[in-house]
Amino acid sequence: MKIGFIGLGNMGGPMAANLVRAGHEVSGFDLAAPMPEGVKAAASAAQAAAGAEVVITMLPNGAILRAVADQVIPAMAAGAVLCDCSTVDVDSARAVADAAAAAGLGALDAPVSGGVGGATAGTLTFMVGGSGAAFASVRPLFEVMGQKAVHCGGPGAGQAAKICNNMILGVTMIATCEAFALADKLGLDRAKMFDVVSTSSGYSWSMNAYCPAPGVGPQSPADNGYKPGFAAELMLKDLRLSQQAADSADADTPMGALAAALYARFVEEEEGKGMDFSAMLPRFEKRGRG
Repeated sequence: MKIGFIGLGNMGGPMAANLVRAGHEVSGFDLAAPMPEGVKAAASAAQAAAGAEVVITMLPNGAILRAVADQVIPAMAAGAVLCDCSTVDVDSARAVADAAAAAGLGALDAPVSGGVGGATAGTLTFMVGGSGAAFASVRPLFEVMGQKAVHCGGPGAGQAAKICNNMILGVTMIATCEAFALADKLGLDRAKMFDVVSTSSGYSWSMNAYCPAPGVGPQSPADNGYKPGFAAELMLKDLRLSQQAADSADADTPMGALAAALYARFVEEEEGKGMDFSAMLPRFEKRGRG
C-alpha cells in the first residue's frame, strides 16, 4: 500500500520502519525527528498525504491532531483512510472523523498500547474506533505494526477504550505501590508479598507483569533505575484525558481524579518527570502518614 505517515518520533518512527520492511511505500513528515530508513521524506504533511491510500498520524495531543487534519484532509484522495494512532481527547477524535467523512474519507481513531518496545517489535495493541469498512482497509497495516487490533465501535471508541484502560492502570499502579510501601513498614518481605498477591485476589497487571519493586517478579523498569518504560508524565496526560472525558460525559470517577492529582504532584512538584510511572513506589517509601 501507499502510506503517508505524519509524526515519526519515538513511537511513529519504528512503526513506519516496520511498514517499510513489510514492503509498503511510506512517505513521511515530521518537524524534528529523523526519517527512518526507507521512508521517503516529504516537505509537508499535505505532501506526505497526497496520493496515499492510508494516512497514519502519531501526534502529541488533540490540538495538533486537529491542525494536521486540516492540512492533510484536503490533500487526500476520496476513499482514502485517515488513521490516527495518537492518544488524544475523544472530542478531537470525533471532530476529525466528522471532517474526514465530510470530505469523502474514512477515519479511524486507533491509539496504541505497548510503548516504544512494542512499536519497535511490531507487537502493539490497537484500540480502534470508526467504520467497519475503514477498519477492514487498515487491518493489514495493524497486523504489521502490532499483534492485536480490536474494533471497539464508532468514532471516538478507540480513544474511549484507551483512556478507560489507562485510568485503571494509573489507579492500580498507585494502589500497588502503596501496598508495597505499607508491607515494608509492617516488616513483610517484598518477595513474599509478591508471591501472595500475584496468585490471589490482589492480582493485577501492575503487580504481575510490571511489578514496581526492584528484584521482584518479571523484569520491569524498577530493575533499571525506573527509567521509562511508560513515563510518569505520559500517565499524567492519559489520566487528565480520562477526567476531561468524565467531565464531558458527566461520569463520576473519584479514583481516576485522585490518581490524576497524585501523578500531577509527582511530575510537576516532586521528582517524577522523566521517571517510569511505577516510580511511585520510592515516592511512597519516603513518606509517612502525613
